[in-house]
Amino acid sequence: MQVKVRTTQNVFIHYPLASVGDRIAAYLIDLLVIAVFVIAMVALFISAQIQVMWLWIVMVGAPILFYHLLFEIFMNGQSPGKYAMKIKVLRVDGTPATVGNYTLRWIFAFVDIQIMSGLIAVLTIAIGGKGQRLGDIVAGTTVVKLVDKETVKASEVFVQPESQYEPTFPQVVQLNENDIELIQRALEVNRDSGNAQPVMAVTEKIKTLLGIQTDLPPVKFLYTIIKDFQHITAR
Repeated sequence: MQVKVRTTQNVFIHYPLASVGDRIAAYLIDLLVIAVFVIAMVALFISAQIQVMWLWIVMVGAPILFYHLLFEIFMNGQSPGKYAMKIKVLRVDGTPATVGNYTLRWIFAFVDIQIMSGLIAVLTIAIGGKGQRLGDIVAGTTVVKLVDKETVKASEVFVQPESQYEPTFPQVVQLNENDIELIQRALEVNRDSGNAQPVMAVTEKIKTLLGIQTDLPPVKFLYTIIKDFQHITAR
């Protein structure tokens, strides 16, 4: 399975799911980072002869407890271990995870990872088919691999007009980027799910807005509108 992410440049990037091995390796790297931190803090406290227990708990315990949550929030879905393994947390629909998503998967990590030494997480990831441990299922997230990504221009939607191309509907000058975005999304729904209702609705809206009468089929009509718009706005 892959997660499809659409960039602001209208490019689709297909990320494969991170393997169980990648996630375990990232977790072990994070444990190493935490261990180095603890050793450094212990050495600092001993050298400074600090014996206040609550200070030990705050200075050492809090960073360990919130390690994954804070790194994923501030490193856009990655901890140092995930960064090293080139994996990251995303929502299952390909959009960036939110603070709420990170918080939910962090809370459930205590069940996934701490109970039975991570066996629950491994089994859930391996069996589920979407690369999700229990925390991911609750949060609506998954973990993807950032290497070997496949970048695909949505050629069915974003048609580059020829240099000598003459627009079929010059009225497209009345449209804006938001209108074109709506058309693109309707075409994507039709392409990906076979649901033609958005295409039909958008076609009627564009025809009414621009005062167009045509016998072109709805899908071909919308592709033509996009092509005309790209050609005119590229001048």
